Amino acid sequence: MRRRDLAGLAALATTSSLATTASAQAEERLQLELKDGTVTIQFLPDVAPKHVERIKLLVRRGFYDGTPFHRVIEGFMAQGGDPTGTGTGGARDLPDLPAEFTNKYRFLRGTCGMARSQNPNSANSQFFIMFAPAPSLDGQYTIWGKVIAGMDAVDKVKRGAPGSGTVSGPDKIIRARIVTA
Repeated sequence: MRRRDLAGLAALATTSSLATTASAQAEERLQLELKDGTVTIQFLPDVAPKHVERIKLLVRRGFYDGTPFHRVIEGFMAQGGDPTGTGTGGARDLPDLPAEFTNKYRFLRGTCGMARSQNPNSANSQFFIMFAPAPSLDGQYTIWGKVIAGMDAVDKVKRGAPGSGTVSGPDKIIRARIVTA
């Protein structure tokens, strides 16, 4: 009887440990430190697991620290994640990602999407944060997260030229880090 009780306790402890690990991973968030405040982004690994893992990898490498918001269009979005600041750069040592489009989420204010070229399977490191809804992007770009705090700091990011959104003297991501809620 005692042996069976110990086996049951061991199984319960293992299950509890696994649940805690899964729960902690599910609660990871991205924090972007900007000049006007901290932005907290909830990851959406249920719809974009490869994109979420890429963002986490790059954050842990310090890739995003000091990168500019090189394209910012009033009433649309702020785009960053290119260390060259030109819109053509990325994590050159990593392959582009296949699209992970979803109908579960929409491009609304605070939605975080992955930038890409005309090829849907070309996302690498660049991402954007929406200032306003953009239904035309739904099902066309990968959604990997949503702002859950600090949207006021995003709203203060320096805007670019009308039309192109190219920013002269752009605001930068001071520091990006992964935190647990």
